[in-house]
Amino acid sequence: MKLVTRHPIAFALAALVLIAALWPLPSLVDAVTGQPPGDADLLRPFFYVALAPLSNTLDALTFLSLGRAWVLIGTWVVALAAWGALRPGSPPRRVLRAGLGAAAVFLLAAATVVVPRPVPRLESADSSATVIDYHAHTAASHDGRRGWSPADLAAWHAAQGFQASYVTDHNVPYPPLSPPGDLAIRLLPGVEWSVYRQHVVALGDVRPINRDSFSRDTPAMLRLFGELHRQGALAIASLPEYWENHREDLEAFVTAGVDGFEIVNCAPKGLAFSPAARRDVLELAAGHDLLVTGASDNHGWGKVTCVWNVTHPAAHGFQANHVFARPLALAQGAHPAWEAAITQPWLMLRSLGWSERISWLTWIALVVLYRAQPRRQGQGAGLGILARSLGTRPPDRG
Repeated sequence: MKLVTRHPIAFALAALVLIAALWPLPSLVDAVTGQPPGDADLLRPFFYVALAPLSNTLDALTFLSLGRAWVLIGTWVVALAAWGALRPGSPPRRVLRAGLGAAAVFLLAAATVVVPRPVPRLESADSSATVIDYHAHTAASHDGRRGWSPADLAAWHAAQGFQASYVTDHNVPYPPLSPPGDLAIRLLPGVEWSVYRQHVVALGDVRPINRDSFSRDTPAMLRLFGELHRQGALAIASLPEYWENHREDLEAFVTAGVDGFEIVNCAPKGLAFSPAARRDVLELAAGHDLLVTGASDNHGWGKVTCVWNVTHPAAHGFQANHVFARPLALAQGAHPAWEAAITQPWLMLRSLGWSERISWLTWIALVVLYRAQPRRQGQGAGLGILARSLGTRPPDRG
């Protein structure tokens, strides 16, 4: 009991890790049915599991909608700064602790988007299907990460189990004049056209267009679908634009010839798509036998995707593609932004598998053991204290 009172935060966290297992979330769900897929699963590398507290936290920060991200970061900056400032100590020491608490949040956010780390990989039991991404970017996009090459994009996808990806840079058709060789996966030609209040993902070897002729108003924008068909390409309406700007025009999208809709998009703005809105679009797509897709929308930032597509190239329409997504990402549109600082950690803990829970509990125990070791007067903290405690016996004083 004394140990619990001395380390309440550690024991509270351990209790939450165990309690969350009573309301588990699957590692992966079918975005159409909401159920775990029977023929696909996520494989987590050894070091991903061994470093689960860090791996899971960085994933949870990656899968935040834009509004929830701002609230979570702001809340934890204030909370950790206040915690550091209110702890006993001299004024300079308290100011230093407050600054370090706030800085830790920003450093963790930066690590989320740039630090290399092990990531989960999709494994599909359907050998006839292709794991594909329908929407991703290189540095050729105006908002792509500088230096993010097709080879980088291919390696990013390959590490997560993709076998192919369309390259859909903003208003710049792929492939380049000299396609790079020795890519980790196959990269397919495409583009993301920015037209009147809408982004349209074109899948296929498309030619440049005069975007001005499709950017005057909604009827002009809708003509783009026919133009893409004449070029032999498919036209997919991208999130979040079609829902934010054209939700009353979706029947007109269908009439004009749209081939499908994104129903999951991993970009922070796209993650705000609500479950109710997704159901409405699924009903529309199913009724007209249209394709539904998931999009990593990767621009070179972040290390993990929230969605995979498992597709049969010879199939067409609503049943041609299965969209498998991380539940933590799908939950963003179901929760208001103001509660993100509480619900995102809770959803993360619910998403843990048992191997990850054991990793969390192991790290918590190691930290408690380290902090519980008695220190001689004047002896600073250090890993040697714990090592000596675990590896040697106390001298016999008898």
